Amino acid sequence: MLFLIIKRILLGFITLFIVSIITFVGTEVLPGDACTTYLERQAFGEQLEACYRRLGLNVPAYERYVSWALNAIQGDFGYSLSGEMPIKDVLGPRIKNSLVLASAAIFIGIPIALILGIITALWRDKLPDVAISTVTIFAMTIPEFISATLLILIIAIWLEWLPGIVIVPTDVSFLELLPNIILPVVAIAMIMTAHMARMVRSSVIQVMASEYVQMAILKGVPYWKMVFKHVLPNALLPAINVVALTIAWLLGGVVVTEVVFNYPGLGRLVIESISNRDLPTVQALAIILASIYVSINLLADLLTLMLNPRLKTLQIRK
Repeated sequence: MLFLIIKRILLGFITLFIVSIITFVGTEVLPGDACTTYLERQAFGEQLEACYRRLGLNVPAYERYVSWALNAIQGDFGYSLSGEMPIKDVLGPRIKNSLVLASAAIFIGIPIALILGIITALWRDKLPDVAISTVTIFAMTIPEFISATLLILIIAIWLEWLPGIVIVPTDVSFLELLPNIILPVVAIAMIMTAHMARMVRSSVIQVMASEYVQMAILKGVPYWKMVFKHVLPNALLPAINVVALTIAWLLGGVVVTEVVFNYPGLGRLVIESISNRDLPTVQALAIILASIYVSINLLADLLTLMLNPRLKTLQIRK
C-alpha cells in the first residue's frame, strides 16, 4: 500500500507541474503582454521598459517560468496589475470567502446526498425512489447559472425573502458575510447533492445485488443489521471518490455561481482578472485551483487505499 500512496503523490506533483507549464505558456502566447495591457496608451518608451524590468519581462520565457514556479512554491505569486498590490494580498480575502461558500455547500450537501441515495436504493422502484430520483435528475440537468438565476427570480424578486445580489466588500467579516451566502449555497448544493445521491444509489444497489449479501439474506440475517453492518460500509467506500470528484467539480460551480450572485470570492476574481488582462493573477489562480483539485482527488485516493479491506487483507497475509 505504501508504494501505491507514493505513486499517487508523485502523480499529483507531475500533474501540477504539467498544469503550471500549460498555464504559463497559455498566458505567454496571448496577444500583447501584461505591460502593454496595463499601460494601454502609455505603453511605449521608458515607461514600457521600466514595466518590463519591474515584471521581469525583459528576460527569456524559460527563465521567467523557472523564477515564477520557484516563487509560487514559496507562496509568492508576484504582483497584481489591476489590484496594484502583491497577489497573495489580493487572494487572502477571496480564498476565505470562497472557503466559506464551498464549506457550507459541502456540509449541507454531502449528508443530504448520502441519506437520499440510501433511501432511493433501499426502496428501489417504490414511491420514495421515484419521487427523489425525479427531483435529482431534474436538478442535475439544470446548469448552475440557470438555477442561480431562478433562485434570484423566485426568492429575491418575487418573494423578497433574501437579497439576490451580494453587495458586501471583499474583506467583510465572517458574521457579515454569512447572511449573504444562503442563495449561493443553495444553488451550489442543489446540483452537487443531486449528482452524489445518484452515485450513492447506484453503489448501494450494486452491493445489495452482490453474492455475499444474497447469502446473508438466505441465512436469515436481519435485514437492517445486514444493511448497516455489511451493505453501507462496502457501498460508501466507492462513494469517497464520488464525493471527491463532486467537491472538485464544485470549483467550476463556484466560479459560475459567484459571478451570478456577485459574490466576492475566487470565482469572481477569475473573471475580473481575465477581463482586466491581469495575467499574473490569472496564472496564480490557475495553479491554485489546480492544486486544490489535485489535492482533493489525492486525499480521496489515499482514504480509499487506507480503508480498502482487500488491501488490509493482503497486508495481514504478508
